[in-house]
Amino acid sequence: MLELEPYSSNLQETWDRFAAHSNNGTIFHTRKFLNYHPSDRFSDHSLVFKNNGKIVALFPAALSADGEDALLVSHPGASFGGFVVREEINLRLSFDLVETLIEYSRLHDFAGIDLTLPPIFYSRKIENYLDFALFKNRFSYRKREISSFVTLDFSPDDVLPAFKPEARTAVRRAKKLNIVVKKSTDFAAFYRILKRNLKMRHNVTPTHSQAELEQLHDIFPETVQLYGAFLQNQMIAGVVMFHCNPLVTLAFYISHNEDFQEYRPVNLLFYEIFRESIQQDFRYLDFGIFTVDMEPNWGLARFKENFGSKGIFRDSFRRMFT
Repeated sequence: MLELEPYSSNLQETWDRFAAHSNNGTIFHTRKFLNYHPSDRFSDHSLVFKNNGKIVALFPAALSADGEDALLVSHPGASFGGFVVREEINLRLSFDLVETLIEYSRLHDFAGIDLTLPPIFYSRKIENYLDFALFKNRFSYRKREISSFVTLDFSPDDVLPAFKPEARTAVRRAKKLNIVVKKSTDFAAFYRILKRNLKMRHNVTPTHSQAELEQLHDIFPETVQLYGAFLQNQMIAGVVMFHCNPLVTLAFYISHNEDFQEYRPVNLLFYEIFRESIQQDFRYLDFGIFTVDMEPNWGLARFKENFGSKGIFRDSFRRMFT
């Protein structure tokens, strides 16, 4: 069995350095991101895995109640979690990590373990060792969502031809109507659009508050970016991008003012975001999921596929002990 050390604040710099040089770490795995949550929101129970005193993996986690049972969840405050490992991960180590985690969880009387893995394209070196080790150790899929992504294997000048005809027409229309896309720090204007849009379409509120979005931008000024589409000086649409790791940039929030739909601002936003993402050497753009609890949102799927996106699994695993 591997050695396990509970995370403590004196390990923050070591943790984030390991995540930055890992095979599959993202912004969501870092202490810098996880620590932005109020200290009383989660009961942190993150773990550091070592072999002969050397860190081989991280497991960001917190306790989360499932009825009366306490689960070890990686991580309830992030889009995805799971083990953070080096590029040298192999099958034996993958099984050792999973088996050690199970033994630890049983020893501490957790009712079960729940984790959501990043889509596979977040890894520098592609492998399914951990998925296999989880499955062989009696984890089952809690859900399999479809996340849409675009492989940015073309030049900035080839962005428009990569779009489907409907999206290309919309980009040209937005340009003709003098829509301007630029980075912005006016999260208040964007949040008004986002809040209204989510209320109208789904009768829900955003995952983050305006203050939290502003805080994340302050913590990660180069990593959390707001792109706005403006008609004259009025923001009519916006996209909040999270640069998750050196490979992937994620469209975390996408929203527009329904009153200005005819201007097709979102299409021009993504045209410009694609161009800049390629220039910044990102390999993939993650459009996020277009399923909710494994039910397709057909309109959202069609919208994202217009930009050339394809679907890939974002898997959540769970094992209960009782």
